[in-house]
Amino acid sequence: TGREAPMAAPSEPCAGPGVWNQTEPELAASHLLNLCFLRAVGVWVPPLYLWVLGPLYLLYIYRHGRGYLRMSPLFKAKMVLGFALILLCTFNVAVPLWRIQQGKPQAPEALIHPTVWLTTMSFAMFLVHMERKKGVQASGVLFGYWLLCCLLPATSAVQQASSGDFQRDPLSHLSTYLCLSLVVAEFVLSCMVDQPPFFQKDPHHRAPNQCPLSGASFPSKATFWWASRLLWKGYRKSLRPEDLWSLEPENSSEELVSQLEREWIRNHSVAARELEALLPQGGRPRGPLLRAIWRVFRCSFLLGTLSLLIADAFRFAVPKLLSLFLEFMGSAQRPAWQGPLLAVLLLLSAGLQTLLEQQHMFRLKVLQMRLRAALTGLVYRKVLLLSHGARESSAVGDVVNLLSVDVQRLSESVLYLNGLWLPLLWISVCFAYLWQLLGPSALTAIAVFLGLLPLNFFISKKKNHHQEEQMRQKDSRARLTSFVLRTMRTIKSHGWEVAFLERVLRIRGRELGALKTSTLLFSVSLVSFQVSTFLVALVVFAVHTLVAEENTMDAEKAFVTLTVLGILNKAQAFLPFCIHCVIQARVSFDRLAAFLYLEEVDPGAVASSPSRCSPGKDCITIQDGTFAWSRESPPCLHRINLTVPQGCLLAVVGPVGAGKSSLLSALLGELSKLEGSVSVQGTVAYVPQEAWVQNTSVVENVCFRQELDMPWLERVLEGCALGPDVDSFPAGMHTPIGEQGMNLSGGQKQRLSLARAVYRKATVYLLDDPLAALDAHVGQHVFNQVIGPSGLLQGTTRILVTHTLHVLPQADQIVVLADGAIAEMGSYQELLHRKGALVALLEGAGQPGETETAANTSGPGGGRPEHRPERSVKSAPMMDNVISEAQTEAPLDDPERAGRPIREGSVRYGRVKAAMYLSYLRATGIPLCAYTLFLFLCQQVASFCRGYWLSLWADDPVVDGQQMQTALRGWVFGLLGCLQAIGLFASMAAVFVGGIQASSLLFQRLLWDVARSPIGFFERTPVGKLLNYFSKEMDTVDVEIPDKLQALLTYTFGLLEVCLAVTMVTPLAVVAILPLMLLYAGFQSLYVAISCQLRRMESASYSSVCSHVAETFQGSAVVRAFQAQHHFVARSDSLMDVNQRVSFPRLVADRWLATNLELLGNSLVFVAAMCAVLSKAHLSAGLVGFSVSAALQVTQTLQWVVRSWTDLENSMVSVERVQDYARTPKEAPWTLPTCAARPPWPHGGQIEFQNFGLRHRPELPFAVRGVSFQIHAGEKVGIVGRTGAGKSSLAGGLLRLQEAAEGGIWIDGVPIDQVGLHTLRSRITIIPQDPILVPGSLRMNLDLRQEHSDDALWAALETVQLKDFVASLPGQLQYECAEHGDNLSVGQKQLLCLARALLRKTQILILDEATASVDLGTELQMQAALGHWFAQCTVLLIAHRLHSVMDCARVLVMDNGQVAESGSPAQLLAQKGLFYRLAQESGLV
Repeated sequence: TGREAPMAAPSEPCAGPGVWNQTEPELAASHLLNLCFLRAVGVWVPPLYLWVLGPLYLLYIYRHGRGYLRMSPLFKAKMVLGFALILLCTFNVAVPLWRIQQGKPQAPEALIHPTVWLTTMSFAMFLVHMERKKGVQASGVLFGYWLLCCLLPATSAVQQASSGDFQRDPLSHLSTYLCLSLVVAEFVLSCMVDQPPFFQKDPHHRAPNQCPLSGASFPSKATFWWASRLLWKGYRKSLRPEDLWSLEPENSSEELVSQLEREWIRNHSVAARELEALLPQGGRPRGPLLRAIWRVFRCSFLLGTLSLLIADAFRFAVPKLLSLFLEFMGSAQRPAWQGPLLAVLLLLSAGLQTLLEQQHMFRLKVLQMRLRAALTGLVYRKVLLLSHGARESSAVGDVVNLLSVDVQRLSESVLYLNGLWLPLLWISVCFAYLWQLLGPSALTAIAVFLGLLPLNFFISKKKNHHQEEQMRQKDSRARLTSFVLRTMRTIKSHGWEVAFLERVLRIRGRELGALKTSTLLFSVSLVSFQVSTFLVALVVFAVHTLVAEENTMDAEKAFVTLTVLGILNKAQAFLPFCIHCVIQARVSFDRLAAFLYLEEVDPGAVASSPSRCSPGKDCITIQDGTFAWSRESPPCLHRINLTVPQGCLLAVVGPVGAGKSSLLSALLGELSKLEGSVSVQGTVAYVPQEAWVQNTSVVENVCFRQELDMPWLERVLEGCALGPDVDSFPAGMHTPIGEQGMNLSGGQKQRLSLARAVYRKATVYLLDDPLAALDAHVGQHVFNQVIGPSGLLQGTTRILVTHTLHVLPQADQIVVLADGAIAEMGSYQELLHRKGALVALLEGAGQPGETETAANTSGPGGGRPEHRPERSVKSAPMMDNVISEAQTEAPLDDPERAGRPIREGSVRYGRVKAAMYLSYLRATGIPLCAYTLFLFLCQQVASFCRGYWLSLWADDPVVDGQQMQTALRGWVFGLLGCLQAIGLFASMAAVFVGGIQASSLLFQRLLWDVARSPIGFFERTPVGKLLNYFSKEMDTVDVEIPDKLQALLTYTFGLLEVCLAVTMVTPLAVVAILPLMLLYAGFQSLYVAISCQLRRMESASYSSVCSHVAETFQGSAVVRAFQAQHHFVARSDSLMDVNQRVSFPRLVADRWLATNLELLGNSLVFVAAMCAVLSKAHLSAGLVGFSVSAALQVTQTLQWVVRSWTDLENSMVSVERVQDYARTPKEAPWTLPTCAARPPWPHGGQIEFQNFGLRHRPELPFAVRGVSFQIHAGEKVGIVGRTGAGKSSLAGGLLRLQEAAEGGIWIDGVPIDQVGLHTLRSRITIIPQDPILVPGSLRMNLDLRQEHSDDALWAALETVQLKDFVASLPGQLQYECAEHGDNLSVGQKQLLCLARALLRKTQILILDEATASVDLGTELQMQAALGHWFAQCTVLLIAHRLHSVMDCARVLVMDNGQVAESGSPAQLLAQKGLFYRLAQESGLV
């Protein structure tokens, strides 16, 4: 029978028209709380759920089967209970049929409902069976189904238990209770996980330490408790790499990069024709890369977006439930059971929103991790394909920046893409709620919101401009910093540190200026959206109450509106942040796309065949070849015709700039082929002019990814004169080599490079002047044992570019190049008879028609720069360390230090210490910190007063249908909102300005600490690691720390406001807040310990990735020549996988924290609602609304306080890292306040060594010991000796690159240890073996400190015979040098360095093999210039080649770190001692 009561009682039947009466407003509003409605939902929702999702799920598991499960007890229990449920449903169908047969009429639903449940239960059992067949251990679909199935029997059980009519219908009661028991049992079983599949299709699942995700139960997956074991382990002890889970196949770099590369190539090739048609000016579209990324990762992204949309449905259920709850609290007639029910529904809605939202975050975080790995691999593969011109336009620092900043930002933007449109959906739904609450007044909000949009678009556009400017300055800084770190030996030798630091800091200042403007605009954007939220509330409330007199504010309108505005506030705060991140990502995306569009090496430039060439056949052929370094540049080789038969030794000679190295590059396919054809038969090995070695062990460098053949390896090492070196290394051939061979000398690196080529057993060898860096006897040994007719390479085809003229008679053929063309070709005797270009070359060297045994000079050749990897850090090798058993010296770059770990990052464990926070706050400025806290407090007080004032407005009494103080309430509400907006902008701006101030100071300290480090520090520390500190770590300090700090302060003060509100209204809720705070603290402690460790491990592992990319960038020509791309790609993937193994647990830990903290916060809402229900008699609806709406805020606020704190602590690791080098040893002061040397010092240039001794490190033996001699003012002294005898150590001691261990050095009677380093080094000029040019103009290279006039510069250029050349350049003295001067030849660079030395006009000159990189004609020019300009100076000439010192007044012969002989060259030759033996080896006697 129908009842007229406003609500169906629990005991009433769900029948009669009154229950569903739609004409009565009260009844319509209460339908959601009707037990009959809940019963109908319980009947129809579970079948609908399973029949919609079941077929899709069935299709999914059919396609993604993992084997099958054995019949476990769990499976058997599920099936038994399921068949019991089927029997029960069959019984429920049979009973109505039996009653109908007995003539008792039955309602249609009595037969329909059990039938639907019977078919659905049968389908559920079929799914259970199929899950076993396809290896599903835990089912989320069936978990949801059994949970929904509990609703109907639970509702029926409540109705029947409260009706008390068991005696009348016992079968119905028993059926209901049995159904509830069976469904609950099935639900409990669905929470468990079955055993792994018997035969797994995926071999990965046999891997050790497998990720527990695949074997976790569904509740564990939903709450991320499957990761708890790792978190607990990380809390109890320090994590090690082996503690981390092995990588799933779908997360491996190889799989991810192959998918993205395949799509990129397909989209790129499709777009190529469109590019030519639409963008003839060379613009680069971002479309192909965007499409490739979308096609690979769209499924993950769309699934994550779907989870978020469902979560949003529950998000907007909360205000509706709050409205019903306030309606219940305001009505005394409501049944008491509705209050707890609404509290439970609030808890369920908030909990399901949390779980779905965190699943969305998990999926997108995994997508972000995969995208980063895929893009890193794509960049690495591009590095291996870059042409020479492309490498010139992209320095190593640019590529490292691309990986450490741009790829990172681009992958992070995945999280914020939905934030570009989803907040607009939230805003729309919020407006719909406002319309429902306030009527047409809500329309005015649209005008307010839309009126502010143009302002934000304008701000975004401006911010984009400043962001691009900041990135340009960051690139410039990275390029200059990379140059400074890689050439630190030259910089320190000249005392140039201050000049370079000032240049770096000038660029840094411009970068931070752009960043400051960008962040202030970001603050304006955030505040404008915050103001828009306040204006919406102000305008809506004012219009609603003022326009129509009958409209009043009540508790439901005020506090439900506040809750809706809370969602609106989140949407409007999230939108500018997403726009900000996507703008940054777009800039980075454009830079990445531009890099991927750079010119690549033409794979068809050389027709190569891997098969060996038959004897007597031509192995190498060039027909009418014309080549250029890039398509746009002029040709560097013209009309080349060359054939080289198998087994021939072909020598290529010519003056500097003739094109010798270009010829080898053409054979390697490194040049753009404009005309003609090139063919090479057989495998190729290449030795570049400037050696490239890997940051790995000696044996791995030599074997270069080939199988180890020990007998052959030993023969190769002996032939390349590396045997004694390897024997002296601490771990032998397994000794690690520093980055770019920093713990090796130039000669060792060159011989190691040669050994790598020889070990390959190739058919064709291209040798680009490998003898240049070796002294005479070592070079002769290497030629005889390896390259020559009877060497290890006999029978192979060898093309040897050389300036070592004495080897020419042993060559089968000689090619003489001049101006990029072949001048003549033939055997040595033929060319001598012709008296052509070769004879002219010999005459230019001063040895016409004779062999020149000591002419070990090198030159690149080619109208364009020679194709070489980027210069090594050791720009002036102090010695060529061939360490023999007899030597006791430990040279500067002693290989013993190779025993130290080179690549291992400094990974610390535990939490960041409070001292790090204090150091950051001090860098910000304590007064600014206090002022910032005051501003945050002021804006939060204004916010609290605004909310409390609104509650007073809602509680105003209604007299004659009106509230009396409406105008006053509106004005004060508006004033408080404006004050809050001003305070919010001021506080955010203060945080960002303080962050930039701190970042500027920390960068200066890092730069200063690194620059003040001694030279040994740079030889031990990989440059990639240092560059990572200056790029990625500083980017964190620049951007992330201020952002995280601003978020922490905002949420913390918001939390204080909410706690105050809850405490005021419902003191009882404080009892729940305190234990929840303890649980929060426990979760945070558990999380932060592991999070900080994983953050550090991730940073260290990514540094290895960056170092490997930088190393490959410099050696890509060698890698391509050896066809080793596959091995290097595998190595890159392996390093990235190590990084992925750390990234995945880190993102899982983040989700674990967020999920569990939000669930705890949701329980606080439940507690606040229940407290209100229990105190219903004493509370008004307004107070309850204030309390519960505040509790709904505290859920998110508490979680974000913990997360912001954790994020800040993770980011503070970067402050810890950039301060690492504050504790490293520093060299002596650059200047002293009271200097022993008074200007003009040195006035004569007298040098005296007194019992001088030097160690390269305290634990090593003496490199030089007991050296005592005097050099008179103006005397020219040569210093010679075998490799490793200590020659260059004397020069290092004189410049105090290493400090004396005993004795001392005096210059003009002044001990140099009492002179500041810069004072000393500015008074001494050194011309090193490797010429170094600074990125910038020629004028700046010649006169770094701007001390000389243009006339003086032209005079110096004329002296070195470069005046005409410079005058022909565009811009002349303002001509821009490329990085490392790559647009000049080696000889031209050396002459410019000589001109720079002439301008210094010091009394002491050190020549450290300064003429080794030029041909003999250029060497004579240099010697003439030196003789003229430095006639009155003291000259120390360190030489491997004795002919260089024959005109010295005196020669010192070093042996084992001591002066063995001293005297004029004639006297020493007459003594027939060590000098005489050296002269014999050099062919001088």
